[in-house]
Amino acid sequence: MRVASVPAGHVYVRHLAHPDGEDGVRRLRDIPPPDGRRVPGGWWPPAMLDAAWIAEHHASFDVFHVHFGFDAKTPDELRAVVQALEHAHVPLVVTVHDLRNPHHSDTRLHEEQLSVLVEHAHEVVTLTPGARCVIMERWGRTARVLPHPHVVDWTTMQRPRPRRADFVVGIHAKSLRANMDVPSVAVVVADAVRQLPGAVLRIDVHDEVYEPGNHFYAPEVGGALERLARDNDAVTLCRHAYFTDDELWDYLIRLDVSVLPYRFGTHSGWLEACFDLGTAVVAPTCGFYGEQQPCSTYQHDEHELDAASLVAAVRHAYEHRPAPRADVDQRRRQRRQLADAHRTLYEEVLG
Repeated sequence: MRVASVPAGHVYVRHLAHPDGEDGVRRLRDIPPPDGRRVPGGWWPPAMLDAAWIAEHHASFDVFHVHFGFDAKTPDELRAVVQALEHAHVPLVVTVHDLRNPHHSDTRLHEEQLSVLVEHAHEVVTLTPGARCVIMERWGRTARVLPHPHVVDWTTMQRPRPRRADFVVGIHAKSLRANMDVPSVAVVVADAVRQLPGAVLRIDVHDEVYEPGNHFYAPEVGGALERLARDNDAVTLCRHAYFTDDELWDYLIRLDVSVLPYRFGTHSGWLEACFDLGTAVVAPTCGFYGEQQPCSTYQHDEHELDAASLVAAVRHAYEHRPAPRADVDQRRRQRRQLADAHRTLYEEVLG
């Protein structure tokens, strides 16, 4: 069975395949756009998400499955995509990962894009029961709930956690996506660690936040983080380029807890990687992070950041060590189940 996944190379999509390759599903490789175009952050719009490409290549796949990568497409372009699929009699499957685009402050474009895809999909998938309820309320579609697979590779998942006397809380600001309120969260967490013996706060941020002319240049936020680290002995600020996968796993496994500084969002692969490595997560109440894996939550959305609940969540992680960690055998079984569930879904839409 041949599936055109958009994209195919993302770790989530790669880990939908049977770990032993026994699901009989072959996903087409990603095709970069011929003009080499990239969007901020280094991603390129997948060439397969194009009506002309579908018209020319539809005989090479049986099912078209959209996950990510439609950010740079207008709603009209997406309508042309679904019309091309309908003309070719190829079923469309859509997995709703983000009900709200974490890179956009304005909700309208993403909602219009999702509406085109969800309304024309033969089947809709999402990751949590909460997201399924929103999809039903918004579009009247019943989504299948299939959980997020593991993110970390099997060998690293079994890597022993380092033993240390201190308690490291991490906030990774990345490149300051629109859904992040890093300074406000960092100030509260810095106060929280001061109340916990042996606790420290590590804040990470990408170099591009400090580079004039870069799309992600944010000198005011960068300066605020530098001042916080300078004025508080328990806070360290680390500026660096994007981590490789190995560097990211090494970073996460050396944290005791990772605080997600999101004021809006839906699901998180980062949270799943933390679970794979035994790093506790403190997640906001916006979105459905708490439905993915065990984690502490604090009140945070576009309207409110409740400092007391954030302090309590960090303290809870401090007092309830070690954090839950994924079992490799269970993650393998889950991956087999996900592979089987997706093959069944593809068979049904083809039938």
